[in-house]
Amino acid sequence: MNLEILPALITDKPALEQLMELYCYDFSAFDGADVDAQGRFGYPFLDLYWSEQGRHPFLLRVDGKLAGFALVNKHPLLPESEWSIAEFFVMRKYRRHRLGQRAAQFVFDQFCGRWEVAQIASNLDARQFWRKVIGEYTGGKFEEFVFDDEEWKGSVQVFEN
Repeated sequence: MNLEILPALITDKPALEQLMELYCYDFSAFDGADVDAQGRFGYPFLDLYWSEQGRHPFLLRVDGKLAGFALVNKHPLLPESEWSIAEFFVMRKYRRHRLGQRAAQFVFDQFCGRWEVAQIASNLDARQFWRKVIGEYTGGKFEEFVFDDEEWKGSVQVFEN
């Protein structure tokens, strides 16, 4: 499987919007989100990825076909962090082939500094995935924090590259 990770251009926005709907559908099992009157989940921050500095959208393609996305921003939970994986999605048919790991590590390599990746408490598979990915990327040199407050309920892995 040939994996490409490319910055998403404004012309890619419709494709990213559709992938975001699939992501939000998957995620609704954890956050209980409902669709709106038009049958869409929506993502309120998507437009900002082409208008605000410090936000970077990426599309994942496998053998030329859309396979997922990564959204990186400079809006972390922890004040000492610089970069955050805001959202990360690999379509189900492409999971369990190490494509997500390769994509995440590619994205980390694009921006040097202190990173954080957060998962809500109920998404245990995501926590396991990110622990493995970050552990391999850093040689086990990362910290994990668990929060249970108004701002965040879940795990956050922090590392520097």
